[in-house]
Amino acid sequence: MLSKCGEGESSLERLASVVGWSISTLRPLMFGVAPYNPILGETHHVSRASLNVLLEQVSHHPPVTVLYATDEKENIEMIWCHNPVPKFYGTKIETEVHGKKELKLLNRQETYVMNSPMLVIRLLPFPGVDWVGNVTIKCEETDLQADLYYKGSSFLSNRGNRSIKGKIFVPSTSKTICEINGHWDRTVTTKDITTGKVSEIYNAKEALSGMTTPTVKDPKVVMPFESTVVWAEVSQAILSRNWVKAKQAKIIVEETERELAKERKSKSEIWVPKHFTVSYSKESGWAPTPNERWVPPAPIIVPT
Repeated sequence: MLSKCGEGESSLERLASVVGWSISTLRPLMFGVAPYNPILGETHHVSRASLNVLLEQVSHHPPVTVLYATDEKENIEMIWCHNPVPKFYGTKIETEVHGKKELKLLNRQETYVMNSPMLVIRLLPFPGVDWVGNVTIKCEETDLQADLYYKGSSFLSNRGNRSIKGKIFVPSTSKTICEINGHWDRTVTTKDITTGKVSEIYNAKEALSGMTTPTVKDPKVVMPFESTVVWAEVSQAILSRNWVKAKQAKIIVEETERELAKERKSKSEIWVPKHFTVSYSKESGWAPTPNERWVPPAPIIVPT
């Protein structure tokens, strides 16, 4: 879906593709106890065909993750920084995902800037996880913008609408071009205001059913802070449903991180991200810059 974003002949077609791709990144999540709390400096480096992706946990308190992805063949570049801030409300946990995504279609000289909806973990009366709230996707070069509103499941059931509504319009004139309707866990369509033509921009079954698990192609060059290394014992214990061992393995990971933090403090050392230069301000939030122009091919691959 990402590679198709630059294929549209018109700016409207390209924005519609970007909207469809952005929806695909917000797939339905399973409710459960999450044993993985990213540690400082943890990385994930993975490739699928010509798309290479690199993530790094650049801050632990507060938790901040940066994702950088490049595809030289498709002339695509993306940087995504997010800082989740949870708030507990008794029956649910609402997590505002601060930060933004920037998707660049280099051959079109277009940059699409977007935010993330809120992640809501409902505890009562039925457990569940949903994406809720407003998302804006804007391209300054084409003067086009998409406004989306995500709705979660019904309060009285773990099932529900999970609807998505919105529009594509011209910010400078406020002229609406398309209406967006559907369900973010099923299908989403656009309707041209002038012609009435309806086009499907996202189909969850088609987009997600073909996904495959990444595999380690070359264990010798996997970085020591790679997620699959850091959480190897925890993952194996979960797969074997040995919850006691999973908890023990997680404690070891966390204690090791605390010891490293104490060691840095005793030496008055400041930890610096390996792959990004990161700054912060109250006005702009976290602003990461990749240290390398292109992400290299990874030792972990997603079969195509």
